[in-house]
Amino acid sequence: MSKRKTSFASSAAPSALLGDIRGLIEASRQRAASAVNAELTLLFWRIGQRIHTEVLAGQRAGYGEEILPTLAEQLARDYGRGFGEKNLRRMVKFAVTFPDESIVATVSRQLSWSHFVLLLALKEPIQRDYYAQMAGAERWSVRTLRERIDSMLYERTALSQKPDETIAQELASLRDTQRMSPSLVMRDPYILDFLGMQDTWQEGDLEAAIIREMESFLVELGAGFSFVARQKRIQIDDEDFHLDLLFYNRKLRRLVAIELKVGEFKAAYKGQMELYLRWLDKHEREPEEASPLGIILCTGKKREQIELLELDKSGIHVAEYLTTLPPRAVLVERLQQATQRAKLQIEQRQSDEKS
Repeated sequence: MSKRKTSFASSAAPSALLGDIRGLIEASRQRAASAVNAELTLLFWRIGQRIHTEVLAGQRAGYGEEILPTLAEQLARDYGRGFGEKNLRRMVKFAVTFPDESIVATVSRQLSWSHFVLLLALKEPIQRDYYAQMAGAERWSVRTLRERIDSMLYERTALSQKPDETIAQELASLRDTQRMSPSLVMRDPYILDFLGMQDTWQEGDLEAAIIREMESFLVELGAGFSFVARQKRIQIDDEDFHLDLLFYNRKLRRLVAIELKVGEFKAAYKGQMELYLRWLDKHEREPEEASPLGIILCTGKKREQIELLELDKSGIHVAEYLTTLPPRAVLVERLQQATQRAKLQIEQRQSDEKS
């Protein structure tokens, strides 16, 4: 009898049962941590809003500046250094920068206070909104958000080249529907410094390097991309063509074809990509999917040529790629020039429509 008891007690629990229970525990812990984070972030907003409206705003600003250090000292003594003067001022800035409590309550379910601290350092409201929405939609860690900001991701998106009204509409759509548009996904330039390309290379070398570093390449492409094929065979009228790389983006719900080019963009590339996209649309697209998109990656491009070809109407995005990360000042200047050119084109187009 005692032997049976000992045998029963020492037998291992079924692995499936153990795995399921562990899953329940981890999921519960994650939900609890998320709820605590959301409540804490909302608390910081309410503290900041209260201090701003009752102490620092209007004619009481001078008085508020006098009592804020005292208030911080008392709170820090009772509740810890997290309520010191520096953090209280940060909470005030939080409430001023994000004045809508309902939006903060929603976003705080996905973003931590540390995420918001990074967002507060951004000066442009549209830029802040972009990073807030994308960080929530793609579940970026604080480290990932910092890396995206440092790499000037927003300035590299196709979205940043559009009118402010269009940008606001697309971000609102992302917030309300959690559906991404191609302009949120497409970038220019793509930074491929992780490939280790040196001196001169051929298109095949670039393709091989991307395959070798596929994980890093997918990170640079953005969330939702999965690799489908390399040198995808396309047969038309008994003639074989080969698409360099084929991906699927589950957030866009469509295939994305990528052609790699060494050298500047040429007008002939448009016809080649259009042929591939129409073949994919006819033979590979599932009924519930949107039409395929194409990305042509080049080492350079001429702006007027791109504009005259009206590639957007064909679902084609032409972007440059950089195999070495330039100094931040150089990248900033380059992206600022691109933004200025885009705004001038928008203004010219609007002027032509009015006349």
